[in-house]
Amino acid sequence: MTVPPAAPDPGLSPQGPASPAPASAPRRSLRANTLIVMAGTLGSRLSGIVRAQVMALFGNTLLDAFLIAVRVPNLLRELLAEGALVNSFIPVYKTLDDVGRRQLASAFSGVLIAVNLLLMALGILAAPWIVDLLLAGSPNVDRALAVYMTQLVMPFLMLISLASVAMGLLNADEHFRESSFAPVAFNLAGIVVLLLLPDTATWLAFGWLLGGVAQLVVQLPALRRFGLLPTPALRGHPALGRVLRQMAPFTLTAGARQFLNLYVTRLLSNAQQFQAGTQSGYFYAETLFTTVNGLFVVSPALALFPRFSQYAAEKNWAEFRSLTVQAIRTTTFLAAPMSALLVALAPYAVSLFNLRPGFDVPRFQAGTGILTGWALALVPWAVVTILLRTFYARERTRVAVLVSATGFVVEVLLYHLLVPGFGLIGFGLSTTVSGVLMASALGWMYQLKLGFPTFAVLAHLGRIVPLAVLAGVVAWLVSRVLPAPGFIVPGVFGLSVAGGIGLGVYLVGALVLRLPEVAGVLRRLRR
Repeated sequence: MTVPPAAPDPGLSPQGPASPAPASAPRRSLRANTLIVMAGTLGSRLSGIVRAQVMALFGNTLLDAFLIAVRVPNLLRELLAEGALVNSFIPVYKTLDDVGRRQLASAFSGVLIAVNLLLMALGILAAPWIVDLLLAGSPNVDRALAVYMTQLVMPFLMLISLASVAMGLLNADEHFRESSFAPVAFNLAGIVVLLLLPDTATWLAFGWLLGGVAQLVVQLPALRRFGLLPTPALRGHPALGRVLRQMAPFTLTAGARQFLNLYVTRLLSNAQQFQAGTQSGYFYAETLFTTVNGLFVVSPALALFPRFSQYAAEKNWAEFRSLTVQAIRTTTFLAAPMSALLVALAPYAVSLFNLRPGFDVPRFQAGTGILTGWALALVPWAVVTILLRTFYARERTRVAVLVSATGFVVEVLLYHLLVPGFGLIGFGLSTTVSGVLMASALGWMYQLKLGFPTFAVLAHLGRIVPLAVLAGVVAWLVSRVLPAPGFIVPGVFGLSVAGGIGLGVYLVGALVLRLPEVAGVLRRLRR
């Protein structure tokens, strides 16, 4: 059996998604899908913050070493699991009939397991050399402890890859409930282990692995119920080559991202430049940033991606363009106020991790500085996230990956230029600048192929960004009369009061400007 040639964009060379298979199930509401994913993401991020709060009770020696250890499988999971799988597998999977889908899932999962077994063994054996790459010459992290924990957590790569296969199969047929809430199981399992078992390196790593098992297991009943549970087998399939070809360019962007993470990790572990605990502060900021970004940007993008893929497979470019604009407007409308409020209230947000009044000051200061800068990047990266999905859906993976890899290299260069002068806030400023450049490049290339409503998007941003700035200024002024941040109690109080007032200003302004997004929110609240 031969795979049909890819369908081109209108008037373009013959590349792109193949003709669609008949739909096996009626299309579900995009709004309902988005709300399900956002609810799952909210549960995941909130439980993740609780897990991070429990981990914050550990000393710098243990926590910093653990964060180095989990960096290794997390670097590989982007290629073999979440990012590459979802963005490469779904567009091809959507073009097949039911029999072809089952055969592809079986072949793909078999190959993925084999590759993971090999990488897991290599990671365990090469742990000392890997950790040396991640640490500066004069590290503020315990190297021996980091090596030991790296070897313990390497099986996580296999667990998260299998969980991602399950997620990809469910999401491709727009079954989002189980896959969206699976990360909650990961966090809850980790929290139970951390609370009930001794606070040692072994049990901290074991909690991470048990969370990976939970994230996989909770998705299996849904796979069985919908007839999607694959039987892994090392065999070929005509469409497997297409998936692997789509995944191949991810080696470039994953390599660029790994270079970025390697640079950041070595930089933060440099005892001559940063104090012990800076790795943990970076973890605080990363947890908060990914919580907001995951809820308000990644969740809508994940829910919309199967529909993007379907429109591309059908060559329904009018709906494809309309969905692109809708996605950008929605995500930036949500991201803009969160960006401004995080900039204004970063110390209060980082205070959420300090369950004890006698908190670690270097951790707190590092987390505050990094989060303040990163918050500025939310809006440009919302645009980048949506536009990247539009290229993946049309199987223009090489273009998207090239832009992404270039953006990561630029970000590293900006780190080198900005961090020495601006300090920890320089991390976020670098991410913001690279996000603006990537969004501009992707928008321009989208315009060349499909026609992009640039002025409509810029007009939308021209209204919501100043409104968000106003909300942030109001929140900052209110915070000046509130108790000083640091401990979790004033942190929660400050976020509730100052953040609530700032968000209220934003929503009132959106009503005055008659933005359609706020009208949609009000319609949902009335139901």
